Amino acid sequence: MPIRYGRFEMPKTLVKDESTATDTYAKFSAEPFEAGYGHTVGNSLRRVLLSSLEGASITAVRITGAQHEFATLPSVVEDVTDIVLNLKKVRFKADGQDHEPKKLSLVTNKEGEVTAGDIQTIQGFEVLNPKQLICTLDRKHKFDAELDVRVGRGFATAEENKRADQPIGLIPIDSIFSPVTRVKY
Repeated sequence: MPIRYGRFEMPKTLVKDESTATDTYAKFSAEPFEAGYGHTVGNSLRRVLLSSLEGASITAVRITGAQHEFATLPSVVEDVTDIVLNLKKVRFKADGQDHEPKKLSLVTNKEGEVTAGDIQTIQGFEVLNPKQLICTLDRKHKFDAELDVRVGRGFATAEENKRADQPIGLIPIDSIFSPVTRVKY
């Protein structure tokens, strides 16, 4: 017997496909929908999932030895622009409702890849993609960065993340707060 709300038929089932589900992917099926409402509901869900969910993201970075984003660092293969692009891809899980910016540090003294797993997190924050490459050191060398991380919604440009009292050497970053990166229906 179909479930009805007034004259509209409501979906009876919402099923998660467990055979393909991972930590970062899930496929859901909801049915049946009234004729023409599949696109309406699908598009609304897509917009909400991509722009309205809260998440944590890096908003600015201070890298020891870099005064601006066009600098190069000794013993680092990538330039600061590439490091900033890699930092934009780091995903965090934030517990709690505190929306104040937090400072996280990234200090390593090694040769090889520096990854998001090298970030020293504080209570309430967890790196979700610890294998994300940040930079590569061509010899044993100290890499020191301070990351400003905050909780937000949607997307904020580097210009929006810039502060009036911003010290020299603090590089604002475009922030993608949404924990969901892709939705198809």
